[in-house]
Amino acid sequence: MVVAMRFFLKPLTPFSTATLVTLGGLVGSASLATQATASPTPLAQATPTNVTPVQPGNLSSTSLSMDGARRQLAAAEAAIANQDLEEAIIHLNTARDTLDILSRDYQDLARMFVGVNSQLNSNHREQALEAAQMRDQATYQLALIYRAQNKPDQAVPLLMEILRSQQPTRELGQRAYQQLFEIGFVSQPYAGSTTVAPEAEAE
Repeated sequence: MVVAMRFFLKPLTPFSTATLVTLGGLVGSASLATQATASPTPLAQATPTNVTPVQPGNLSSTSLSMDGARRQLAAAEAAIANQDLEEAIIHLNTARDTLDILSRDYQDLARMFVGVNSQLNSNHREQALEAAQMRDQATYQLALIYRAQNKPDQAVPLLMEILRSQQPTRELGQRAYQQLFEIGFVSQPYAGSTTVAPEAEAE
């Protein structure tokens, strides 16, 4: 019997598919003529004035994008509403894979611009955090589906992934730990942070 899942799955807001943005015109090129007897032409004077700036592309309609991941999450939500958990699992795994790639790539970009360009470093770091947060939420939903299917052996590794990413100090990490407690993987619930005396620490 399919367990009702609306008690632990928050609705996901669907996002409309954006159309691809046509790239701007080709950047014109100009060659500098060098004469043996003439002085070099200043670069400012040699720069063409009719150059059309290249506009960045738009990947929102592709699978490798935040919007692409959101579409997968929306499809998973629809499958859950139809009690088709196997279909939901497919969409959630696809979303997780996409978001993991995006998070790692944006982290790499952020590291490349440390000490080089603070604005780009901050922008890419925020994108990495957003992708990681969405990935962890999708992972949590997937773990709950496996719990509903009585498959704790598949839920536990996913919950541990969330804890490694979120840590037990954040809400999602605490929810993941609570699931581990309810499953029986851990024997004590999380009751908040405590200070352990040095002499009481395990060696």
